[in-house]
Formats: sequence, structure tokens, C-alpha cells
Amino acid sequence: MGKKQKKPRSDLVDRGVYVALRFVSMCMHCLPVNTNLNLAKMIGDLLYRFDRKHRERALANLRRSFPAMDEKERQGLARRSMQEIPMLGVEVLFTTRLVRIDTWRKYVDLDSFRETLALLLSRERGLIVLTAHYGNFEILGYVLALIGFPTSSIARPLDNQYISNWLFSVREKMGQRIIVKKGATDEVVDVLNRKGTVAFVADQNAGSKGVFVDFFGRKASTYKSIGLVAMQYEVPIAVGYARRIDDRFKFKVGVQDIIYPADWKSQSDPLRYITQRYSSAIEAFIREDPGQYWWVHRRWKTRPKGELPEAYD
Repeated sequence: MGKKQKKPRSDLVDRGVYVALRFVSMCMHCLPVNTNLNLAKMIGDLLYRFDRKHRERALANLRRSFPAMDEKERQGLARRSMQEIPMLGVEVLFTTRLVRIDTWRKYVDLDSFRETLALLLSRERGLIVLTAHYGNFEILGYVLALIGFPTSSIARPLDNQYISNWLFSVREKMGQRIIVKKGATDEVVDVLNRKGTVAFVADQNAGSKGVFVDFFGRKASTYKSIGLVAMQYEVPIAVGYARRIDDRFKFKVGVQDIIYPADWKSQSDPLRYITQRYSSAIEAFIREDPGQYWWVHRRWKTRPKGELPEAYD
């Protein structure tokens, strides 16, 4: 059977949804950001209660990742995880208004960032920055650009082009550049050739062509491209996070690990080494506050050859 064709989108509907979202955004800006975050948490609670599909997926991922954890605690983490998605939406809309060159220290605490800043300042070579669907992963590149280190972030456009263009313009307002994921290779190469910084969200399922590495005790298909690019251009990889503090508009931005070319050159399988090491670093910062991770993702969707698909998929 051929691949199922996508239903054509309605331009009128897309425009209507875009206008409605801009109106909602305008109303939100009449209230303090933390009030909006509390409302977003309430929306997340409704999602947890009524969106059975994603609730069960989050719980299944948590059961497999934390088998010794009490079920009630897992339910609390799944609920909090589903609150994270609307909270991020609020924060993206408020970031350019609140986080400026004269105010960013009020909202962002740079933690264990000295070594990464030294790499950015040296400009001797490019840098790859990795993060995950955790906390406010959007603010990492934004803050770096704001303090004088523009980053190029890889992102997939939303299906609604009007909303996508609007949100991309918000993210690019302070110098961050968004590279569309499809066909991004040439632009990534150009940035690294210019000794620039490229940022990836690196916890997505890579399908059957990915390299399988351990992630929370299970094999997870992970993209080869990050390791291959790092090896080709001999650039370090910084694995960072932006953790929300007390569910308020305040973040701890830090680096969990930095992988240098010298680290992988002595390895028998450098690609697997790089991929496993950054996956382990991501797991480490998630474990510090697992409720901020997006457990609804089908991170373990693709299984190694001979292994059956997981039941909830």
C-alpha cells in the first residue's frame, strides 16, 4: 500500500487559528507572566485528565524508566510533565518582553557555564550545543544570543505557516537564527565553517537508521548526524539544560557535560561513544528533576531489530 496522503490544509482555517492565537497572546500580556504560568498548569491538568492517549504514554515511559518508583509518584510526574507543554508556550510568548540585556540576570542563573563561555569566547573552532525536551529548552539559545553569542538552532516548522513564521520571528528577535530541519545540512556546515554555534534538541527518535544507545535503561534510536558532524569538523559538544525554578519564570541554565575531540579519537567506535555520552548526559540532568521532561514523546518508538514494538505504541 502507498503512503497515506495528507489532507490538504485550509488556508482560511490556518489564518483564523493564527488570528485567534494572536488575540489570546494579547490577552495573556494583560496579566503577569506567573499568573499565566499558573493558568497553563491548569490547562496541563486538564490534558492529563482528559487526554488518555498521552497520559498513558507518559506513564508507560515512566514505568519503564523508573521501575522501582511508586505508581503514585509516577502519576505525579506524568501530570507535571503534561503541564510543561502549555507552560513553555507561555514562556516563549513572554521571553522577548521580559528577558533583555538589562534584565536577563533576574530570570536566568548561569550554572556551571564557565568552561562553555570560554569555548564561545575563544572562537578557535565551532561548537555544538545539545539539549532535550526538558524545562524551557527554547531559552538556552535565546540567552546565548542575547549576551553576544548568536546560535543557529535546528527546528521543524509548524504545519500552520502563519503561526510558525510568527513564533520563529519571536525566537529570532535577539539574534538567534532558526534553521529549518529539512535540508539543514548545508547551513549547519556553513555555520561550523565560520566557527559558529549550532544547537540541536537531541532526544528525538531517529527511526530505523539511527544508532541505538542506552537511555534510561533501554535502547533508544538516536540520530547519527550530530556525532558525524562533530567528528568531521572536530568541534566540541556541550550538553546543556534550562531548568525551570519553582514553576516560575526563572531558569537555571547549565552544562552537564562537554565532549571534546580528544575524548572520542581514542575510542574504537567514536560515533557510538559520542552518541552514548551525550545521551547519558541528557539522562543525568533529567534525573535531577524528571517532572520537567516531556514523557509524552515516543522516544523509544523504534526498537532494535528483532525486538517487538512497545505495547503503548
